[in-house]
Amino acid sequence: MLIASGSAGLAGNAFAQSTKRAAPARSLTLTDALQRALAANPRLTAAERDLGVALGRQVQAGAIPNPELSIELDNSFGSGAYRGTRSAESTVQLSQLIELGGKRGARIAAGAAGYDAAHWERSAVRLEIVSETAVAFVNLLGAQRRVQIFDVQIERLQQLTPLLQKRIDAGASSPADIARAEVAADLARADRARAKVSVATARRELAALMGKTAPDFPAVSGDLLRVGRPPAFQTVLGAVEANPQLMRWTAVRAQRNAELLSARLKSVPDVRVGVGWRNFQDSGDNAVRLNVAIPLPVWDQNQGGILEARESLAKTDAERAINRTALIRLLGRAHDTIGGALEEISILQRSAIPKSRQALETIESGYAQGRFTLLDLLDVQSAAAQAALRELDALVIFHTAVATMEGLTGSPLTLSRGGVR
Repeated sequence: MLIASGSAGLAGNAFAQSTKRAAPARSLTLTDALQRALAANPRLTAAERDLGVALGRQVQAGAIPNPELSIELDNSFGSGAYRGTRSAESTVQLSQLIELGGKRGARIAAGAAGYDAAHWERSAVRLEIVSETAVAFVNLLGAQRRVQIFDVQIERLQQLTPLLQKRIDAGASSPADIARAEVAADLARADRARAKVSVATARRELAALMGKTAPDFPAVSGDLLRVGRPPAFQTVLGAVEANPQLMRWTAVRAQRNAELLSARLKSVPDVRVGVGWRNFQDSGDNAVRLNVAIPLPVWDQNQGGILEARESLAKTDAERAINRTALIRLLGRAHDTIGGALEEISILQRSAIPKSRQALETIESGYAQGRFTLLDLLDVQSAAAQAALRELDALVIFHTAVATMEGLTGSPLTLSRGGVR
């Protein structure tokens, strides 16, 4: 999707080339991370359960009221002629509530729309997990690369010690130069220690998205250099309409329409009919008993419920507009971020990094011949490292923004260079 499996390090300049390392045997690719996140992330599990809850409500909405069986015994256990059950009248009756006005159909429609809304909600959660996992993967890949850059910087500084000692012995350098080189190396080690903490934090965050309490992978592998220019903003803007967060509002509107209909139909009285069999103990006669009951909607016509349902339906468009505006704002920000990152990457790769590499090679060879000072060498080494770090930061920003855009549009982003990511 966002990053192809490949080398764990960056390429493209001498400073980066010197830090290339073989990916660990069990390194995690983006595809692996996404599959594991979708299989074990508890948020998606909860969304699946919500879908089951909505299905249960949909099934229950179509249920018909159960019939009622009643047994009555009158004129018994009294006094005189009604002592015991000599004059008892026993009745067995079966009654049924008959819903009128289409109440059951309205409930079924609301339940079906609620299920559709839960389906889109699950799709939205799935898309968010994919995007968040991709961002966490990019952050970890960048943190790993940062440690490698500091490793190279420290190695270069350590290589200076024998050369410095020779220059001091020859009287070409001051003994203080060794201290300067050691300070520079210590500062680089401190930066590396901080970078390693960032790696550990990023590993833990990625593991959490995959449903793990602790990382069970040593590293991740991918190619941060795979970049390209995205389509114009207006081109990708239309894809936002297919975002599950917005598609959900169609189902929500249908659900609220059905709920409004249910609220209006609540004032329509239902009919309860019954049929029974009555036995007269004193005469031994039997008779059929029929009854019909209809509530009179005099005091309660559910006006408050209707008003509530109507207002809930009326605010649906506003809620969707709020959601859509937020998505467009995020999409625009990510699109602008990609453009800025690409410009920065272009400047660094076409000018800053090649020039820093050239300066580093020139001063390193010239320092051995005594044509440059230690400060010149330390400065150019720092500049080379900073250029590599700036490129890394820009690449991480680029891929993070790409992951954000793909999470908002719900589809892979087609780039002008490098094809579909």
